[in-house]
Amino acid sequence: MLDTVLSLVVLAAALLLFGAYMLWKRTGNVKNAALMVVLAVIAVVNVMIWTVPTADGEAPLDKVERGTR
Repeated sequence: MLDTVLSLVVLAAALLLFGAYMLWKRTGNVKNAALMVVLAVIAVVNVMIWTVPTADGEAPLDKVERGTR
């Protein structure tokens, strides 16, 4: 289940980047496009926090799926 959520977050981040580019090209609205890019970066960093292994070689996502801390 959590894999699906993380996949949707990555998809949303990609769509945010595409939307920011389209908004910037069509309207020239840099502020809103930049905010969309910042949100996409935050989403990707959150996914990385859950999936990148720590010093012990295990990702936090794996620990959650096993039910341990």
